[in-house]
Amino acid sequence: MRKLLFIGLLFPYSVLNTYAQEIPVTTEQQLENLADTDQSETEDDSYLQQLEYFRKNPINLNTAESNDLKELGMLTDLQIESFIHYRNLFGRLISLYELQAVPAWDINTIRKLLPYITVTAFVSVTEQLGSRFKDGDHSLLFRLSQVLEKARGFDNAATGTKYLGSPQRFFVRYRYSFKNLLQYGVVADKDAGEPFFKGAQSKGFDFYSFHLFARKLGLIQSLAIGDFTVNMGQGLIQWQSLAFKKSADVLGVKRQSPVLRPYNSAGEFYFNRGVGITIKKGGIEATSFVSIRKLSASFAADTANNEDFVSSFLNSGYHRTASEIENRNKVTQTSFGGNLVYRGNRWHIGMNAVYYQFSKPVQKRDEPYNLYAVNGRSWYNLSIDYSYTYKNLHLFGEAAMDRNSGKAFMSGLLVSVDPRVDISFVQRTISASYQAVYGNAFTENSYPTNETGFYTGISIRPANGWKLDAYADIFKFPWLKYLVDAPGTGTDFLVQLSYRRDRNLEVYTRFRNESKQANHPENTTATNFLDRLPRQNWRVQLFYKVSSDFSMRNRLETIWYDKQGGNRETGFLIYTDIIFRPQLRPFSGIIRLQYFETDDYNSRIYAYENDLLYSYSIPAFFDKGYRYYMLLNYDLGKKLSFWFRLAQTIYPGKESVGSGLDEIEHGRKTELKAQIRWIL
Repeated sequence: MRKLLFIGLLFPYSVLNTYAQEIPVTTEQQLENLADTDQSETEDDSYLQQLEYFRKNPINLNTAESNDLKELGMLTDLQIESFIHYRNLFGRLISLYELQAVPAWDINTIRKLLPYITVTAFVSVTEQLGSRFKDGDHSLLFRLSQVLEKARGFDNAATGTKYLGSPQRFFVRYRYSFKNLLQYGVVADKDAGEPFFKGAQSKGFDFYSFHLFARKLGLIQSLAIGDFTVNMGQGLIQWQSLAFKKSADVLGVKRQSPVLRPYNSAGEFYFNRGVGITIKKGGIEATSFVSIRKLSASFAADTANNEDFVSSFLNSGYHRTASEIENRNKVTQTSFGGNLVYRGNRWHIGMNAVYYQFSKPVQKRDEPYNLYAVNGRSWYNLSIDYSYTYKNLHLFGEAAMDRNSGKAFMSGLLVSVDPRVDISFVQRTISASYQAVYGNAFTENSYPTNETGFYTGISIRPANGWKLDAYADIFKFPWLKYLVDAPGTGTDFLVQLSYRRDRNLEVYTRFRNESKQANHPENTTATNFLDRLPRQNWRVQLFYKVSSDFSMRNRLETIWYDKQGGNRETGFLIYTDIIFRPQLRPFSGIIRLQYFETDDYNSRIYAYENDLLYSYSIPAFFDKGYRYYMLLNYDLGKKLSFWFRLAQTIYPGKESVGSGLDEIEHGRKTELKAQIRWIL
């Protein structure tokens, strides 16, 4: 009781007042940056599922292990180690107020965590074993979406290639879960344009997925059957779950996740299908897995050997036209591997390996930038990863090698130099010859290859409510890349200042300057040469609570592309959100009104949009137009919930929108989504 009274007097009571957002603002920014890097939206919604689950079933901090805290994706290893040390030193927490006394835990971090954590009495796992299959939650989710205007691919009167299915997209997911200890379920997905119960899809949906995942079964830490992801080290050899790169969260530079995670999303490429198991005894943890699955791929003929070879793997998951259906599930990929980890008090060292066998040989297109690409019928990667925490320092890294002896090294350091100042460093040296099939590390490139660079970030909290985040990243590419016909260099700088007065007001402004070399856009000679193409953008975003029921969010963003060069483009975007969340009412809603204007695609701007539960939308806006969307949610009791979303983009003066088979002969595009979730 004395400890609780002391903590309550020492720290401000207002910390526990938090605005319940769907996801933290920093996560919105990370998703926007990821969409910008990949120029597409991820279909991996496992992170949103996890947050929603923890919102309803908070993590008990008195029993949570480091892997449990990593599942939140909001804490660095330095913060996790500090918390475990604090709990070992002072015993179980009496109140959440104590978190303010944990070294390296600042008020902003605690505010983000509060919806997902709790402090309760201990309940042993053995007491729960008999309840795992009967006391959990069953849920059934059905989602329908469609673009209302008819695209050229659905026009039966037109000649040439067409989509063979209907314009609706259907998504169904059944899931059973019990206290993050057991979950199983089935996913079925049909994309717009794919046949449904006809033709090549006589069995209904284009994609089916099943998973069963159990945790903490005695020595067995994790058991995966069906579909699952494998995440090892720092992503140099394999990382299949959602992972972020550079953002205003300058401490989020380290990959951290349990090796095995369940997979029940709609994406059709980044997962394994088979069996995986993690066993833990004392400080030793061992994981192994085996997977056999079909992949879609494009083929080219090898006339010399009289056989076809894989020229590229197709990861979009689309099987809408005759050619896409022909390439569906044409390659069998068999993979197996695992890792062995030894954990000390504040350190760990691990060994990782993964091996792939393809039913058809792989040979990428004969282009200079593909000189070192994955090739042949088999591939493997090996690595060693490590971490060490000493007081306020956390060191981590990974060293990897592939089948052709290509090398990759990555090391990082997190430092809490003061209760108000944190610093991060990441250095990577990845040779052009290094390749990994499912690699996803903290790099400038989408995949860990052909890159050396040094990143440093700093987070300063100079006064209550104020926060300054900044990073600098300097990198170079020793070999050629797609649309970059020579070795190149680049820089990336960001500074963001944010202020949160209380739960009713939050504002941030940021400036980013990124510059990379690429082929000269208007080159007419046989050999291209590189131009430095800088891009700067400035953003201001304001959130404020008008009343207990209404909130508003405003954003203004401006972008300059090649400002001083011959390819100059500019653009800006402005929007206003009106958020209606009445207290103790079964309904809520959001309306956005937006205007954007850019010169072309190079000056595009990405903006995160609220969407249906477990879903997000991050469109790329370019050209000139207006956009609005309305999102409504209604809970019919505790077991049945409805969502409805209508979004429309209007391009004044344009006669068509989109290109190819997705071209619409109107100056507008309207998207409709509806979703039902039933807790059985």
